[in-house]
Amino acid sequence: MKILTKFIYFNVAFFMLVGCAGNSNEESTTDSSEKSSVLESTEELTTQTDGSTSKSELEESETDDENDITAEESVNNDSESTSSKSGDLNVDDKEDKEKLDQYSSEQIEYARIWSQLGPNQELDELYVRHIPDGTLLNPDDETSASYPEDVIQLAGSRLVDGSITYSSNGDGTINVYNVPLRWDGRYPASDKFYIDIIENTELVYIDPGSDEEIIELIKLLNVDY
Repeated sequence: MKILTKFIYFNVAFFMLVGCAGNSNEESTTDSSEKSSVLESTEELTTQTDGSTSKSELEESETDDENDITAEESVNNDSESTSSKSGDLNVDDKEDKEKLDQYSSEQIEYARIWSQLGPNQELDELYVRHIPDGTLLNPDDETSASYPEDVIQLAGSRLVDGSITYSSNGDGTINVYNVPLRWDGRYPASDKFYIDIIENTELVYIDPGSDEEIIELIKLLNVDY
């Protein structure tokens, strides 16, 4: 009887131990499964996030590239437009220069001086007279002093057009002599009168003026050498 009781107790204890071990294995298996599931979910989420991030970065990169290309095209277009405008201006300037270059420097000088100082711009002709040094300022007066240098006299075809008598300094300035085209008054006027005119010439800077106006005046020139 005692032996049977011990056998029963032993079997019960054995089954209890087996049951506990089984539960532990199941719990361990469950925990491992849960941990594996969580790990897989985390990896999947990370993969999706990385993929989304890469896609976003790729889209941003493509957008930046498109913006860079657009900006570069805009700069190139502006540069071409500026170059085109600059080219047009250079062509116009070149054409104007070529028009004026077909005339001599003396012709341009005469026209520029009359354009700036001429009393009357509505001329039929613009006469140019070269007067050598030693010529009397007033040939009709024996007391007249002489020009100390070569001078040029510009005049219209009529007295009302006026005149300009000057010498050129070769630097864009001229010395203007205050002498009339025709002398009126009582003579002899005295040598001092004429010397005062010579010593009080006016230094004038001549502006280039408008090329079109200069060319029109050149066409009216009648030069007497």
